[in-house]
Amino acid sequence: MGGKTVAYFYDPDVGNFHYGPGHPMKPHRLSITHSLVLHYGLYKKLQIYRPYRANFHDMTRFHSEEYIDFLMRVSPQNVQNFTKNLGQFNMADDCPVFDGLYDFCSMYTGASLEGAVKLNHSCCDVAINWSGGLHHAKKFEASGFCYVNDIVIAILEMLKYHPRVLYIDIDIHHGDGVQEAFYLTDRVMTVSFSQIWELFLPWHRGHEGIDDASYTQVFKPVIEAVIEYYRPTAIVLQCGADSLSGDRLGCFSLSTKGHGECVNFTKKFGVPLLVLGGGGYTPRNVARCWAYETGLLVDTDMPTEIPYNTEYFQYFAPDFSLHPEVITRQENGNSRQYLETIIKHVSDNLKMVQHAPSVQMQDVPSRRPAH
Repeated sequence: MGGKTVAYFYDPDVGNFHYGPGHPMKPHRLSITHSLVLHYGLYKKLQIYRPYRANFHDMTRFHSEEYIDFLMRVSPQNVQNFTKNLGQFNMADDCPVFDGLYDFCSMYTGASLEGAVKLNHSCCDVAINWSGGLHHAKKFEASGFCYVNDIVIAILEMLKYHPRVLYIDIDIHHGDGVQEAFYLTDRVMTVSFSQIWELFLPWHRGHEGIDDASYTQVFKPVIEAVIEYYRPTAIVLQCGADSLSGDRLGCFSLSTKGHGECVNFTKKFGVPLLVLGGGGYTPRNVARCWAYETGLLVDTDMPTEIPYNTEYFQYFAPDFSLHPEVITRQENGNSRQYLETIIKHVSDNLKMVQHAPSVQMQDVPSRRPAH
């Protein structure tokens, strides 16, 4: 599938933020990822951009003005002046106030927004922002390490040009902030492959330890059916890497190749694609995964050996491999039969969905033919 233009957004400052000692979210993983992208030579096949930084107006396209105003003003130095707001905006252990918080949000959100704009104007076929994908943030509050929901803001931008956007989430945690934001519109469909499958089977909790074969057994037929029924004109893929084996917080047993297969499969449909990061709490594994997926998106076979000239080479000891061995911490609790039940359930639900809903659209730029 040659000739695809892939835009890659990276702000050199985005990896320098710290949520605080002991916090599992490490923005530093973005610097490690970028170093691998450079030292594997992938940059030669990418259009690399230092991204736009989102402003107050961009963020309040989804979030409340009061909440974004709070994010702009609060800091570790003045936090005692905002005691009543901390509870109101859910700023606690999971979502601490740290130095440069608003700048961090501005960087990762601006990159997703610019990716959406470039896709809208056919400047690229695929846009990548590994710093984005913060899918838990809500309209009025922070949630689950996420402050500003860059995904919702990017999708709102895409809806200016696209009748239907499909949102796919392979993070181990459900993309609840995105689902909630678009719950009442048929112009966005959310498909989340999270640990808890109760969206599909309310009586049954998702099982731990899912491996590559089981995961792709569900992913491929579900995505194929969704694309056939819904016919999205753009796709947003959130690639949370906490579904990898050995994650500090996760309990799945996916390899980098298994995780990457979801990206590769989604790419093959040839629909304009925005690829985002998300969770992932063992930084060296997150970096391997997202670098490998960058390679897949530019159709590049990457040597298994980590490039020795990356400044983070020691992070990858003892194997120094792009594809570390899968450490199974728990048995795969997902029988083939159980997974087939999920697929059937999804398929039955899809039959009740309006086939490629056509939409009343206003303010669509006239240069784009109607679908």
